[in-house]
Amino acid sequence: MKYSGIGGQAVIEGIMMKNGDRYSTAVRKPDKTIAVMEDKYESLTTKIPVLGLPFLRGIFAFVDSLVLGMKTLAYSASFFEDDEDSKPSKLEEKLIAIFGDKLDKVIMGVTMFISILASVAIFMVLPMLLSNIIKAKIDNYYVIAIFEGVIRIAIFIFYIKMISRMEDIKRTFMYHGAEHKCINCIEHGLELNVENVMKSSKEHKRCGTSFIIIVMMISILFFMVIRVDNLWLRAVSRVVLVPAIAGVSYEFLRIAGRSDFWLVNILSKPGLWMQGLTTKEPTPDMVEVAIAAVEKVFDWRKYLKENF
Repeated sequence: MKYSGIGGQAVIEGIMMKNGDRYSTAVRKPDKTIAVMEDKYESLTTKIPVLGLPFLRGIFAFVDSLVLGMKTLAYSASFFEDDEDSKPSKLEEKLIAIFGDKLDKVIMGVTMFISILASVAIFMVLPMLLSNIIKAKIDNYYVIAIFEGVIRIAIFIFYIKMISRMEDIKRTFMYHGAEHKCINCIEHGLELNVENVMKSSKEHKRCGTSFIIIVMMISILFFMVIRVDNLWLRAVSRVVLVPAIAGVSYEFLRIAGRSDFWLVNILSKPGLWMQGLTTKEPTPDMVEVAIAAVEKVFDWRKYLKENF
């Protein structure tokens, strides 16, 4: 495997692919044609170089991924909006009057804030509160910390299982698989075509799912070492330590994406196993969309010539 530097994510009926500061979003429109949008995104670490330092860059790379993810999701959703003319509600009229052309950005910012807040509450604070149920029988801080981590992972698996029942999410997971297959096809020296992509693996070590699992596993180590006995201070610590945990997790993910060392491969296994829940086998027409997104921002022919 040769590191290519390209990454992406699934969107509604499509794929976003990013290479450096360039990204493209390919969407299979309702009329079955493929629309491809290309643009540039300047990351926070580029604008403010100090934010690109090791362990710090992971925090802001996560913010960048959220911003770009919301932007590309909005683009893909625009092809499936109801075309019927509907009069804005009174609330919408007031918001338009206040924010004008910036309304979409305001809504995106509020949505991101609420999503982050909910994620921290559900996946960090709630497991900590639930782990106290064994405190009456097992008064061992380290065992409780491990139990808390197990609950955190169990909640995540339950969440993925529940949303994967939705038809739209199933198709998004299939596009997620197409994204991984494209990257694996390129990084294993194969020509980028539907046949080669379809036979490539749908698991990849640099996946966001792997990042989440790494965060959950590293959080166990953090919370075992940093001991806080007061319940409310412990809850605060779960929130305050999220950036540090994300920073460490990002550094491991960077190493994993560039290395085939046996120990790195072993430590990457949990994330790859979890991708069995968030990636599904795509159809050939989904792969065509992924290829269209890749070719807009990445010269795979030049890459293969230089590396294989």
